[in-house]
Amino acid sequence: MVGGAPISANPLKLDVRSHAKCLVLCVVATLSTFQYGLDYALVGGFLSMPGFLEVFGYYSEDLGRWNIDPTVQQLISSLMTIGTFLSSLLVGPFSMKFGRRHGLWAAALLNYIATAIQLGTTSKGALYFSRLLLGVSVGWFLTFAQLYVHEAAPAHLRGIAFAVYQVMLSIGSIVGASVDFGTHTMKGRDAYQIPLAIFFVAPTLQSVLMYFFAPESPRWLMTQRKEEAAEASLRRLRNSNIDELEFQAELNEIRQSTREQLEQNKKALFLEMWRGTNLRRTLLSIAVVCFHSANGYVSWITIYTTYFLQIAGVENAFAYSVMVTCMGLLGVLVSFCFVRLVDRRTVMLIGITACGICQLVPAIAWTKSPGTEATGKVVVAFISLFTFFYVAYAPYAWLLGGEYVNNHLRAFTFGLATAMNFLGNWGGTFSAPYFINPAKFAWGPKYGYIWFVSNMACVVFTWFFLPETRDRTLEEIHEMFEARVPARKFKHYVCANVESYAAEAMGQELGERKAVEAAHVEELPESKA
Repeated sequence: MVGGAPISANPLKLDVRSHAKCLVLCVVATLSTFQYGLDYALVGGFLSMPGFLEVFGYYSEDLGRWNIDPTVQQLISSLMTIGTFLSSLLVGPFSMKFGRRHGLWAAALLNYIATAIQLGTTSKGALYFSRLLLGVSVGWFLTFAQLYVHEAAPAHLRGIAFAVYQVMLSIGSIVGASVDFGTHTMKGRDAYQIPLAIFFVAPTLQSVLMYFFAPESPRWLMTQRKEEAAEASLRRLRNSNIDELEFQAELNEIRQSTREQLEQNKKALFLEMWRGTNLRRTLLSIAVVCFHSANGYVSWITIYTTYFLQIAGVENAFAYSVMVTCMGLLGVLVSFCFVRLVDRRTVMLIGITACGICQLVPAIAWTKSPGTEATGKVVVAFISLFTFFYVAYAPYAWLLGGEYVNNHLRAFTFGLATAMNFLGNWGGTFSAPYFINPAKFAWGPKYGYIWFVSNMACVVFTWFFLPETRDRTLEEIHEMFEARVPARKFKHYVCANVESYAAEAMGQELGERKAVEAAHVEELPESKA
């Protein structure tokens, strides 16, 4: 799977420098994913922060410290996830009308409102509402950013662009954990209000940069039958010195493939997702995106890292949580080294298998020697390794989920897939306190047994059903699904239709060049006279 590059009809130069401008704009689009990592890291720290618990928790005489009721703990975490679920379902209808950029701006506005409420309230009811509203914001940030990157980045650089997406998320986690570490000993509400104020930074920066520098998605404009605007957008995304032959070839691939898809999808788009070849694409997208919730990272590792390390008897849990998030950044930086060289399926298989093992080992250790210092070290080590492997492969699950779907239906299908993933996250975050909280089942790390089985199921699904898409244009992927190509044959399938679109555009461009040259030659004698 690693050896040999896949066949591709991508007409662009397969380097990075020629597309530096587009990569920078993709970085701008992914700035908002900082919010997702920031939120999970911050909230995980709040659940163990006296300044926060004094307002929203209670003092336990039995434990001799401030604690939080499991129901409050559940709602703080799960309401945010419910918000992301609801907003992801609305991505399709909103995006069809307003596009990708307006979705990011709407998310920024909701983020400002939700953060302001959290900063000012001492009411649990207002806190719950703000968490739900923030979830809507984060859901749109994540989904619209990914849609933009899918549709703007050249085929051979989509992997790098999504690695940047994961870097932003990891940086958000590191910043959140680090700020929590710096403020957790402060007295009063400042302990959590200072970290919350960071929520204003990334959306503001992104909104300004998107307004002045980033065009609307060219593929979205094509689906709106705005072909001239799509051409102008694509030209802004590509470097000014791009060969016109390459540009016209890529443009014609997008134009002809989108026209074909618009002709096919004439009925209600939400229903079209479940018809013909789109059914397979929809199910694959939902499945691979839901690998995130089936992995266990969001459901309990991220949110409850600090809290979990404390009940596991690990000293200085806040400092260790910063180390764990740094391991995530290291993982995605390592993935940068092979994102263009290794097949997506290979990375997925290795990453998911490693994550399953990292869930199993602490569970076994805690079963044999619960609460000992040695077991605590095992827990810290394998949570760190788990984070490394998960973040190394996580971008590929998002990437494949958006690549598999029909261009005209991408917002609807990918929005639904993201919603299903967040629904799975909600189930995990809602049930996790029952398993790990000492007042309930008190499983602690033994909770990993459940997630080991879940990860192994993902490995089996990847092996048998996921097609390979490395270096393929979205138009090539569409052609292969329309031809009902089996998953194992995607890598070496020749996309004749897409190649003909590129050749047609190149032929027209060469013909125009020759006509201009001929006219220039005819004018030469007159100019000499």
